[in-house]
Amino acid sequence: MAGFEAAPGGPKLVRAAFARTIRLVASARLREAVLAPLADDAEDLALLAEIEAATSGRLGAEARGRPGLGAAELVHGVPHARFINASFAYARPRAPNRFNGPARGAWYAALAVETCLAEVGWHLTAALADAGDFQAVVDYGEMIASMAGVFVDLRGHADHPSLDPDPALGYPHGNALAAQAIAAGHNGIIYPSVRHAGGTCIAALWPNVVQSVVPGAMHRLVWSGSAAFRVEAIG
Repeated sequence: MAGFEAAPGGPKLVRAAFARTIRLVASARLREAVLAPLADDAEDLALLAEIEAATSGRLGAEARGRPGLGAAELVHGVPHARFINASFAYARPRAPNRFNGPARGAWYAALAVETCLAEVGWHLTAALADAGDFQAVVDYGEMIASMAGVFVDLRGHADHPSLDPDPALGYPHGNALAAQAIAAGHNGIIYPSVRHAGGTCIAALWPNVVQSVVPGAMHRLVWSGSAAFRVEAIG
């Protein structure tokens, strides 16, 4: 713990428990396996599963691991394990996030769904701006989980360089902080939302930190020609 506590005025370590955190998952990932409709029986499904495994980053990581993510780190035999493992296996080498680099992902969650929607909405708006087309409808489902353990706590440190609103400036500092936390065996990072004033986010840095996952409500984000988007409840 000394690596964080030793810096005067810097982020501290806290032992915390969160009974209910929320992560948003795109609805396409909530559907059944892509190849399942092609199977007539269990034998066919098993054969198709082998084909899917050959191209699935998650299944490959579960079987063999990948650079920066060991197979033993991933979870098995727990509800919604595939969602947990996928969040770590599908890192984006060319587009790291705030607290994960190109080698491994993280489970990003928040304490309120409004914070999740603001964060996800900001990233999608940026992607639409890059594409030059603000016409989109995207559905998301809540994945509710509990977490507990020792976390790096950035609450009260909104000026920390990792929280710079500009990804080009903030993300390298966030990746360095996450790498230090992982090396020390800490569970994750608690931080004030950059996109939702007053919101609190959590980046779980290890798969087994994410516990008791259950699905929650569905939400629809709609862009109709401008960067402003609206949120609709589904069902």
